[in-house]
Amino acid sequence: MSRKNKAGVSILGMEMQSPFIVGSGPLSHSGASMIELHRNGAGAVVTKTIRNEPADNPFPHIASIAPAGSMINAELWSDIPGEQWVEEEIPAAAREEVAVVASIGHTEEEAAKWVPPADRAGAQAIELVSYDQRTMGAMVRAAVSATKKPVIAKLSPNWKDPLSGVKEMEELGVSGFTVMDSLGPVLRIDIKTGLPLMGSEDGRGWLTGAALKPLTLHYIALLHAHTTLPIIGLGGCVSSEDAVEMAMAGAAAVGVCSVLMIRGPAYLKTLTAGTEALLAKLGYASLGEIRGLFNRKKHTPFTGAPEFRFSPGVCTDCGRCRTVCSYAAQRTTSQALDVDYVACRYCGLCVSVCPTGAIELQWKEDSQI
Repeated sequence: MSRKNKAGVSILGMEMQSPFIVGSGPLSHSGASMIELHRNGAGAVVTKTIRNEPADNPFPHIASIAPAGSMINAELWSDIPGEQWVEEEIPAAAREEVAVVASIGHTEEEAAKWVPPADRAGAQAIELVSYDQRTMGAMVRAAVSATKKPVIAKLSPNWKDPLSGVKEMEELGVSGFTVMDSLGPVLRIDIKTGLPLMGSEDGRGWLTGAALKPLTLHYIALLHAHTTLPIIGLGGCVSSEDAVEMAMAGAAAVGVCSVLMIRGPAYLKTLTAGTEALLAKLGYASLGEIRGLFNRKKHTPFTGAPEFRFSPGVCTDCGRCRTVCSYAAQRTTSQALDVDYVACRYCGLCVSVCPTGAIELQWKEDSQI
């Protein structure tokens, strides 16, 4: 059954009811939890990563951190046996028409072992994940030879050069990419005790959520410029605006995980409705229409004389523009625009922090190359 709406997408043979794919994580720990995500509007759900041995996670291993929507976690792969996944959990989700993507890691041997039963269990696609970039090519080869279902390679920001093996993976028959995984190791310390927030052996974990978005966008746009295969953008989406940005960078679907852990599965409905409304406001019919818009635009740096535009009726005189100006050039009040153009470097920070959009920075049309 397809319940695809205006914001829905078709990717890797899956007709999804929304463009949001729930990434591998705590919320997809079982068939029942995946069904719940589907009922709340998930386009597809990626299982917790299946390996030969269940994970023994440290305690504690997840914490919400600033900025809002970000997390640090020391969680490993699935803590239930692979046999349970392929015999019970995936079939249960598939029977309820969940678009299941089976996450398999982290070695060639494990890909060869778990891809075939995951396929037979009802997974519509396979996502491969590895902590070691050198193993991904062999994993793709093993997976492609074991299934006719789409095989997705999950790229990691922890690899030395995340895009260096893309051409090889394409030649081996990979169907698409997930960009990207959590970033780490990272450290947070409880200032009341001096101890790390994570209970892992070294106190370290991995960074996920909102803080990753600029890095994720960078790699999506880079990859999109070099491949025609679909990209799932994962890492940093917490709002409809984020989803639109990821599509403009080149994502065909948008992964979400941390924000749903913080706000609950029902937030999927908010994301989908918000994305539909935002697309309409921007004048677009679908995410597909804006996919890769960033790379299609001819970006050239502005030159010439910039100038500020001010809307006094919108300004609340909050003073943020004045506070953040490193050069003491911004002196605007609610009464009038007041900028020392000799001191101003036109960095744009004042514009970016204005809560009402009262201040804008623009260049004369004839000053653009």
